[in-house]
Amino acid sequence: MLDEIRSVPLCDIRSAQARLDAVVIRSPLLHCDAGPPDKDIFLKLENLQPTGSFKVRPIGNALLTRPLASLAAGLYTASSGNSALAVAWMARRLGVPATALVPDDAPEAKLRRLRSLGARIVELSFDEWWHAIETGGHPQQPGLYVDAVRDPAALAGDGTIGLEILEQAPLLEAILVPFGGGGLACGIACAVRALKPQMKIIACELASAQPLATARRAGAVVAAPCEAGFVSGVGYASILPEMWRLAGESIDATITVSLAQVASAIRIMAQENQVIAEGAGAVSVAAALFGQYPQRRVCAVVSGGNLGAGMLSTILAGAVPGSSH
Repeated sequence: MLDEIRSVPLCDIRSAQARLDAVVIRSPLLHCDAGPPDKDIFLKLENLQPTGSFKVRPIGNALLTRPLASLAAGLYTASSGNSALAVAWMARRLGVPATALVPDDAPEAKLRRLRSLGARIVELSFDEWWHAIETGGHPQQPGLYVDAVRDPAALAGDGTIGLEILEQAPLLEAILVPFGGGGLACGIACAVRALKPQMKIIACELASAQPLATARRAGAVVAAPCEAGFVSGVGYASILPEMWRLAGESIDATITVSLAQVASAIRIMAQENQVIAEGAGAVSVAAALFGQYPQRRVCAVVSGGNLGAGMLSTILAGAVPGSSH
């Protein structure tokens, strides 16, 4: 097991914000008019980042804090898509090769973008891929392994989203965040806890794949059944043990939503706000629209928008991808 991850200080997050100024956009905060009448919901559009997801923030900061000479042998990561896209995009900017270790069921929409960025793609069985994530590397891969979750510099990059949200909407009561590896929610929380500790951080998961909610009920990291359906990037069998303490300190509550609710959230955003979100990016929006929480004024982080055209077409037609109903 790798070392336990601790909170990153506000000064590191502010440094990351300055470092990333030429890499990421200050993503818009858009009001969601389709929410319940007793809620005021905003959408933080990280799907508009250069690679289609927030991952360019943690990975960009993690790489820009390292000497360029240490990257010369190339970069690689284990990812279902978005982390790999950010690594490939940064590698091209830095002039070094990139390799993506992907599970054998990785979404074709993300693989297509990886190829366009010139990344080498290595498909692994899910177990082998997950082992690479757990151990932080693969013995047969040359170059630097880029960890978008447990690297403190990556967490600081995630924290820049929290800084932006507080600047854009200082009267918010809660931020709803998709929970995959935990870096996004915990990084945002590090910034929020330092500047507005009364604001709540709510982690959002699938009802059919809820490793954090399961661990919170058990009081420890435990394996749980997981069926993420058409959603990639969240809903693994367990959370990473190194993230457990920080998640416990950072997350105030969890909300779980169904795959049908995620599809509905994608459809609502496309039709009402002209926003395209992928499944993981819509988990938080589904929680804001359909979940139970006491806060009135909230922000849902739309973490990514790399959704295939076929899947989007299915959802816009009112169906849930992969469902027989």
